[in-house]
Amino acid sequence: MKKAKFISIILVFCILIGGASLWLFAKPDGEISEWERRKLQQFPELSYQTLMDGKFMKEFESYVNDQFPLRDTFRRLKARVLFDVFNQKDNNGIYVTEGHASEYDGNVTDEKIAVFNDKVNSLYETYIKNANCNVFYSIVPDKNYFLAEKNGYPAYDYDYMYSQIREGLNDSIKEIVIRDKLTVDKYYTTDTHWKQESIVDIANYIRQQMGMEAVNDYTEKSAGDFYGVYYGQSALDLEPDEIIYLENEEIVSSEAYLYENDKTVPVYNLEKLEAIDHYDIFLSGAVSLIKITNPMGDENKKLVVFRDSFGSSLTPLLMSGYGEITVIDTRYINPVMMSKYIEFTNQDVLFLYSAIMVNSSHLFK
Repeated sequence: MKKAKFISIILVFCILIGGASLWLFAKPDGEISEWERRKLQQFPELSYQTLMDGKFMKEFESYVNDQFPLRDTFRRLKARVLFDVFNQKDNNGIYVTEGHASEYDGNVTDEKIAVFNDKVNSLYETYIKNANCNVFYSIVPDKNYFLAEKNGYPAYDYDYMYSQIREGLNDSIKEIVIRDKLTVDKYYTTDTHWKQESIVDIANYIRQQMGMEAVNDYTEKSAGDFYGVYYGQSALDLEPDEIIYLENEEIVSSEAYLYENDKTVPVYNLEKLEAIDHYDIFLSGAVSLIKITNPMGDENKKLVVFRDSFGSSLTPLLMSGYGEITVIDTRYINPVMMSKYIEFTNQDVLFLYSAIMVNSSHLFK
């Protein structure tokens, strides 16, 4: 009797494994994971060389993990068990508290801060110092600033990070402090970024610090549901956000020229709603160099914004009054190339980066 039961268990196990294996090789391979926003491993090259050096087996293991049937269903099941049964506080480094999903961020070390300061100072010394520019910087805190420490999650010392940045940057670069004006509700619940409709006051504060007037005449437009980066990474069935973008006459009449694509698009590129990340409607997403022309602005008034992705949704709110706005993402363009396209003369310059970028300062070109 025991032997028959044992054999039955083995047979069921073999049927499950065999069925899953047949399903794996019979179904078409997926190319991307919309949940995780990344490319999936494809079937690796099979050759004598890849077998001998172990590359095939290593990539094949990744292939099976990525292409396993019902993978997303199993990921959701695992997440629910970890949170609801074992009371684990996170899944894949993502935790949920106060209605927001957020991600643990590693400690911001002195080395990372020093690299950030060196990169910004180098840009200032090389291109801006003698160009008669008004130069500012502002650091956007990530959601952990509002959520982590008080809810028992690891958090680094933001006060220390901000003070080290201020001490390390050239004194001519004026700080615009915005962290005391932000709350967690100004951020998407399923994503790392802030909501454009919630940061008009932040944009106006920055504008006023740069000598510009506040602007409040915006019309809200909806781009539909937004499943942020933490939605897929957490593997939890979180409620989606809504993407809202703000328009006025100046924004609608302006055009954004994308140097790397040699293409002119609207400030809000709604074609990006067909892409994985709908946040990319703001300035077309991860683009290295953009020139925005505002026909209703003062052609002699210009602004340069050095930014990461947080600047994508803020920059349109800074545009009013400027005839030309140049937007630079130094993660994707070598500063040596900038002098071919930009003349830093008699302009306002804003370095706008998130704490996340400070903690990833090695990504600067």
